[in-house]
Amino acid sequence: QVQLVESGGGLVQAGGSLRLSCAASGRDFSRYDMAWFRQAPGKEREFVSAIKWSDGRTYYDESVKGRFTTSRDGAKNMMYVQMNSLKPEDTAVYFCAAATWIYSGNYYAAQQYEYWGQGTQVTVSS
Repeated sequence: QVQLVESGGGLVQAGGSLRLSCAASGRDFSRYDMAWFRQAPGKEREFVSAIKWSDGRTYYDESVKGRFTTSRDGAKNMMYVQMNSLKPEDTAVYFCAAATWIYSGNYYAAQQYEYWGQGTQVTVSS
């Protein structure tokens, strides 16, 4: 059974940091492209970052560029996002996702990802 489980969410003050983890199980995810998305109340799910399995290249939404860093450990089937300088607008449920193939290099579209975790809540207070 394929499973993605996020952890590391919580409540933090603006300017603080959190590190989210995504543990993958059920198959070898070392050759899967993976991503983080987030969804705030009343809003659509939005892209945060992605990381290619082949060369480790990362992609970020402009809103988090320079503040968030995504990494992965293929041997452990783990993905991480280090979130610094957090802002209240970063408050959301954060989801990790995995894809066997990204079409047209569009890492930003949620539809590209077949596997999803249940999410972890991140709340940033002002």
